[in-house]
Amino acid sequence: MLEQRPADEAVSDASSRPSGELALLVGAQRALAKPAVVRAARGLSHFGEHSAGWFALGVAGAALDRGRRVEWLTAAAGAVGAHAASIAVKRVVRRPRPKHPEVTVGVHTPAQLSFPSSHATSTTAAAVLYSGLLGRNLVPALVPPMLVSRLVLGVHYPTDVLAGAALGGAVGGILRRRLTSRKRT
Repeated sequence: MLEQRPADEAVSDASSRPSGELALLVGAQRALAKPAVVRAARGLSHFGEHSAGWFALGVAGAALDRGRRVEWLTAAAGAVGAHAASIAVKRVVRRPRPKHPEVTVGVHTPAQLSFPSSHATSTTAAAVLYSGLLGRNLVPALVPPMLVSRLVLGVHYPTDVLAGAALGGAVGGILRRRLTSRKRT
């Protein structure tokens, strides 16, 4: 199952009950962190790391759909750009990842900053952009599993994933409108 992260030094009483977002995170983990769900969440985490999986899908789309190669590559770059935007916000906000004796962490993270979730950001941007290229709304199928996976793995607070989805939706939406208007001209 998940490994227990050592208690944060800021948590002085190991028996302190989590409250607020931390309580929501612990509740989500208790309800959802079954072995198969944790495996799936880890897979999503690895796929979404640094937006690499979304970028690879865009490159594959460009190779398969030569008539819209530029659009696919622009969408792939948009997912990476959304990821970069989330990193910039993280460096300004500097919110640490959740730490509490009741929070279990199921995956290594390259940084200890939490807000917003870069996985949520790049996934939402990719879902919005690739939806436009495929003519199908991918957001409901792609975004919720990634957001939930970040909670299951104990690496983000609920507002981290919601803010990441909002940022990714904004970046993806702006770029998608530009791609659509470019097609019309």
